Amino acid sequence: MSAFRITRGALLPAALFAFLGTGCAKKVDKDDVAADSSSMDTTTMTTPAAPEYSDAQIAHIAVTANSVDSTAGEQALKKASNSEVKGFARTMIRDHGAANKLATALATKLSLTPEDNEKSRALEAGYDQSQAELNASTLTGAAYDKAYIDHEVAYHQAVLDALDNVLIPQADNAELKALLQQIRPNVAQHLVMAQKIQSTLAATS
Repeated sequence: MSAFRITRGALLPAALFAFLGTGCAKKVDKDDVAADSSSMDTTTMTTPAAPEYSDAQIAHIAVTANSVDSTAGEQALKKASNSEVKGFARTMIRDHGAANKLATALATKLSLTPEDNEKSRALEAGYDQSQAELNASTLTGAAYDKAYIDHEVAYHQAVLDALDNVLIPQADNAELKALLQQIRPNVAQHLVMAQKIQSTLAATS
């Protein structure tokens, strides 16, 4: 799994940020617009379309996102030293595991086979690299706790943005869309939990 990146000691889910970035417009300076407006042919202006994913691809992205964070929680439970961090890891294992059971049951009901795609592969690649960094023998104790929680804050923010901007809007099947909407509050709650622990760790470091 390869798209997570170490930046100033924090693990950031670059795969998801790249995923979300496909729908973001570059900020344009007003002066640049004014300078170019006289020569601009407005008849050829188009807005880049957001990437479109089938329900099968959306299901695979959602399942992958849940799976990698549940597995990351299992690793954190073994290596974390802080009791709050361990508690958070247990919550990730429980909640993301439960979400995947719901997704599997729905896929079976709809005869929908989750379809592998470049975004779910990027998530898997990112998980592999992030776990390699987190499991390094030199990253222990408080340093590990901080790195794991920093990653979880960034990860859940990115997943929340993905749900709001890509997965829920583009889901075609009503039951799949409803499941994603059902999962969203848990993701938002996880983000708040991780942010609180992040603040606690920062205050005691």
